[in-house]
Amino acid sequence: MVPHHLPFFLAPGSGVDPLMVVMGIFLIGTVLWVGTLYWKLHSLPERMAHKSQKLQFEFVAVLGLISLFTHMHIFWIAGLLLAMIDLPDFGGPLRSIAGSVEKIADATPEDSDAATQIGPRPAGGDAPPPTDKPGPAKKEHSHV
Repeated sequence: MVPHHLPFFLAPGSGVDPLMVVMGIFLIGTVLWVGTLYWKLHSLPERMAHKSQKLQFEFVAVLGLISLFTHMHIFWIAGLLLAMIDLPDFGGPLRSIAGSVEKIADATPEDSDAATQIGPRPAGGDAPPPTDKPGPAKKEHSHV
């Protein structure tokens, strides 16, 4: 009893609605695409810090996870800013200073014997040559 000139978007008498099936597939695809886009956008600071080998990579990753589970966007923004900033490496110069101080502490000055002499110098003007004394034993350094 249905007229033959019904529009395509109306369901036929069999009960299967082709437009609803197409829209359901489209909706599932769109939700998956938007979810993937959101996930890529959410992991942007972590990928930026990892790609440029930043020292603060772990901190940026933790901020991303906190923002994901708390839904507080300030953590994501902080992670993004931290991933963009290059923090200076304080460890390298400090290790260099520590190594230099160790070398200075282990070295004996060349004129330490002349500086520690007490009393007048001989009349000849030149100090007698220093006697050969065994130097301090070398220490083993552990750089732990």
